[in-house]
Amino acid sequence: MNLPGFIARRYLFAKKSHNVINIVSGISAAGIATGCAALIIILSIYNGFDRIIRTLSDSHTPDLLIQAADGRRFDPAAEPLVALRSEKGVRTTCGTLEEKVYLRYDDRQCVAVAKGVDADYQEVTGLQDYLTEGTFTLVDSTGAPGAVIGRTLALELGLRPVFLSPLEVWFPSRTAEVSLFDPFSALHCETLNPTGIVSLEQGFDKKYVFLPLAVVRRLLEEPQDVSALEVYFSPEALTRRGLVPAAQQKRIAAALGDAFTVKNRHQQNDTVYKLLSYEKIAIYAILLFIVLIISCNIFGSLSMLVIEKQADVKILESMGADRKLTRGIFVREGWYISLLGVAIGTAVGLLVCFLQQQLGLVKMPGNFVVEAYPVVVRLQDVLITVASVSLIGYLAARLARA
Repeated sequence: MNLPGFIARRYLFAKKSHNVINIVSGISAAGIATGCAALIIILSIYNGFDRIIRTLSDSHTPDLLIQAADGRRFDPAAEPLVALRSEKGVRTTCGTLEEKVYLRYDDRQCVAVAKGVDADYQEVTGLQDYLTEGTFTLVDSTGAPGAVIGRTLALELGLRPVFLSPLEVWFPSRTAEVSLFDPFSALHCETLNPTGIVSLEQGFDKKYVFLPLAVVRRLLEEPQDVSALEVYFSPEALTRRGLVPAAQQKRIAAALGDAFTVKNRHQQNDTVYKLLSYEKIAIYAILLFIVLIISCNIFGSLSMLVIEKQADVKILESMGADRKLTRGIFVREGWYISLLGVAIGTAVGLLVCFLQQQLGLVKMPGNFVVEAYPVVVRLQDVLITVASVSLIGYLAARLARA
């Protein structure tokens, strides 16, 4: 029989002669419960935002992105790039061409990044799910070239697909001489009809306008080169995390040689994913520090309990109990207070997360892709939180009786 633990459990729920001991113990348990619940809730919210950001990113990020190591454009029809089409699991390869251009719509203008894409890109991209107006097609109803533009750019230009005015795209010619009498003669211009408006997040929406690859090539005077080759795999060929198997990626990179870089989805957005991880670690450390401060209440609770139970201690010592046993009683008492708070906090945190998932009680401010704060509960976060807070409670109890 674990005598110190048995006596500590009796002390935990027994009525004390001084009500202030119960109050301090309750405050200690409530503080730890609040901190534990806050950790679970906030970490779950971070998981929810992480999932949303990854989903938004994956909608326009290829499974593999192949670029020239020196940043120059290249011919996608050259070997060994053509061999990629026969690579196991490859669904399609899309050449893309990006460059900053000048946009003009009626009397408004702005600068954007034109991304030239082919017909295959329209079939594999997930941007169709984020259209606010129109369709993701680069050919209008008359067969003329069309443009899909980011929402922020569309608002800046006052553009909508239902309007009849065309969108003008300008880019300087590399071969024409600049004339002082007619400066515009040194610029290439393409006129397109807006076909759709897409909205992901502000950085994306104010950056991109999607054009047919042939149109961008005419603007840039690039007969066949591309700035990147996007490779899309079938879902069955990807890992559980939605990434190309590392061994296959390395094999493709080795086949292409040092002249090209090959990046998977995670590597293409490495900065964003690292930032999310660092923010999550930072908020976890801050809340854990708050729990550490709250656990100091255990000092006061145990000190008063020791004073009250001096008679019990003397009785135990007269029966042969040593200092280690009596000290262990109060250490366990302090730890049980912490564990009680952990149990309550975990239950409350999981309940709040469940209600938020099902009912969306707390709404997101402004216009966002989701109406309520997203919540994703992960078992590893719950276990880490329970273990960390329990350890802090145990150390606080030991220090209180050191």
